Amino acid sequence: MNRPNPGADAVPQTFLAESRELLREMEAALLALERSPGDAEAIHALFRAVHTLKGSGGMFGLDPIVTFTHVLEGVLVEVRRGELAIGDALVELLLACSDHVAAMVNCLDDEDRAERLEAIAADSPGLLARLAGFSAAGGPAPGSPDAGAPGERARWHVSVRFAADVLRHGMDPLSFLRYLGTLGEVAGVATLLDALPALADLDPQACYLGLEIQLDTAAGRRALEEAFEYVREGSTLHILGPDPVLQDYADLAGRLPEGADRALACLAACGAASPAHLRSALQQQSSAHPAPATRPAGGLAADAPKPRSGADRPERQAPQRSAGRQYVRVDAVKLDELIELVGELLISSAGVSLGARRSGEADLREAAGQLGRLVEEVRDRSLALRMVPIGETFSRFQRVVHDLGRSLGKDVELAIGGADTELDKSMVEKLGDPLLHLVRNALDHGIEPAPRRLAAGKPARGRIRLDAWHESGHIVIEVADDGAGLDTHKILQRAREAGLVDAAQALSEREIQQLVMEPGFSTADEVTSVSGRGVGMDVVKRNIEALRGTVAIDSIPGAGTRVALRLPLTLAIIEGFLVGVGRGAYVIPLEMVLECLELPAAERQEVCARGYLNLRGEVLPLLRLRDVFGAGGPPGRRENIVVVQHGQRRAGLMVDALLGESQTVIKPLGKLFERLAGISGSTILGSGEVALILDIQALVEQAIGAEAACTGSRAVRIEDRQIP
Repeated sequence: MNRPNPGADAVPQTFLAESRELLREMEAALLALERSPGDAEAIHALFRAVHTLKGSGGMFGLDPIVTFTHVLEGVLVEVRRGELAIGDALVELLLACSDHVAAMVNCLDDEDRAERLEAIAADSPGLLARLAGFSAAGGPAPGSPDAGAPGERARWHVSVRFAADVLRHGMDPLSFLRYLGTLGEVAGVATLLDALPALADLDPQACYLGLEIQLDTAAGRRALEEAFEYVREGSTLHILGPDPVLQDYADLAGRLPEGADRALACLAACGAASPAHLRSALQQQSSAHPAPATRPAGGLAADAPKPRSGADRPERQAPQRSAGRQYVRVDAVKLDELIELVGELLISSAGVSLGARRSGEADLREAAGQLGRLVEEVRDRSLALRMVPIGETFSRFQRVVHDLGRSLGKDVELAIGGADTELDKSMVEKLGDPLLHLVRNALDHGIEPAPRRLAAGKPARGRIRLDAWHESGHIVIEVADDGAGLDTHKILQRAREAGLVDAAQALSEREIQQLVMEPGFSTADEVTSVSGRGVGMDVVKRNIEALRGTVAIDSIPGAGTRVALRLPLTLAIIEGFLVGVGRGAYVIPLEMVLECLELPAAERQEVCARGYLNLRGEVLPLLRLRDVFGAGGPPGRRENIVVVQHGQRRAGLMVDALLGESQTVIKPLGKLFERLAGISGSTILGSGEVALILDIQALVEQAIGAEAACTGSRAVRIEDRQIP
């Protein structure tokens, strides 16, 4: 049979996405088996992942993947049967095999995929030789039910009527023929187009195909059934064998939807038997037994042949997919384009609302209000499409901790919390590198070697925890370890040696801890293959701040370190609070606004001079935005204070006018203004004017610093939580 060249046509993205998911499942199962070798569910999950990878690779003619996973699956069959024990050495080898399959899958995205696949597959023999050291298994499912002895072939017959929507789901019926060719030799095929409607009723995206296939193979019934796993719902499948007799074919002909005469012709066309013999068998069966009821379409059944004694063997009804929620894969680029359009729609809606208010027409104002509410709902639903759980990102670090722990000679476990916490997919993609730096630093410089931990009264196994939760319109992601903590004395000494801190300068514990995020700063006494605490932390800070987020470090000597990343839920659209300063308008993220106060004229001069306000017994640092931005224009008749909060810190921003809530579509500032102090972005108002979005973190820190300078006090940490 001619096999397609994977370099000739691009492999479907559905295959790549599902294969990568299977590889993640395979890796997770292996890491679970390392901790608990007798975990039956992990063993089954591992086998299912490898088996499905092999089957889907065969469907698209990816022989190197099929050949490799063929042997790998055979080893796992022995593991399932208890003939091969799971140990550290086997887990390490299987992880290497998983990496090898992942490399073969990932190269299929490249333009020179055929050459890349061939080059990567050149490493297969070495891994297969190592697998042979554990097992001599080589068959796809040695010893599986219904399989003959290795190398012993039998004749099987496969009859399939595909569901109408298989093409819409990205499945090529010919791919099933290609895969069956990997299980044996396709001896004959007959195609049926009897379900094809009149031209006027033809749906070009629907499948009307049926196949009658003669297959010589040593594989068993289960392997043939699982070959059609992807089209279970809505399709109908019958399997006869091994070595079916005429009566088996006659029974099948009575079940097929085309009718007995047409079915006999198709069976004869694929080489099952001569038309005369088939018709004779059908006539004999009809005279001996009443015709069986026709099976309703839509189910997927695998029919066993009748035993030679003539007794009926019960048919196996394959499981149906749940009729619950359905999911559709969508290209991320299309989602980004949708969000862009929704943003423009919000701006246009704001313009319509502004025009309606100015017109004074009651009906127009009502219609504009209804439009605005609908646009808000569209915005919320669109943003929800890009929200994904962070658990998948967290789980990828299981392998990082496993490999890095072994290379450093440390026994470390990774605990994951808040896996269901959702945030924007674009945010998730940009968090990979910062989180990798934090996990690597925690492993290398945070977790102590086992002897030191035991001497300190700790368990020999170290613990790193990844956690996430929502807080005040933000997501907080935390990386914590139970290691030695930060040595502030050593950090301060190194900072002074590097000239980062004056010898006479006094710093709080928190300020000393933040020094590890200075570029190139490290407390490591010797360079390792990974890093020292501080190496890469400046990269973490820079990347998180680019996402309009913050990094906070908490450490307790001897107990551990916690690094918290605080980020907005989305980078596209936010609820804003519009304020006026001079001739300009500014936007404050609404979730950071606590309350608004009017500042009496009699108190303005005094409050501005001292830099803080007594807010119900609490010292509230103040910042006058007119002075910060050098705003022109006459001052307002009154000044207002917007109380904002970032994390656990509060400050007051003095503005000229409060203009109300606003749907804010975040626009980048551009290279020239991207480092503008106190500004994080821009937006377009309904009037067409540009408004700047305030960087509340920077402004709060500026206000607290100014207040501390005036009063001589030092800001202290409000929250002191224990390291888990």
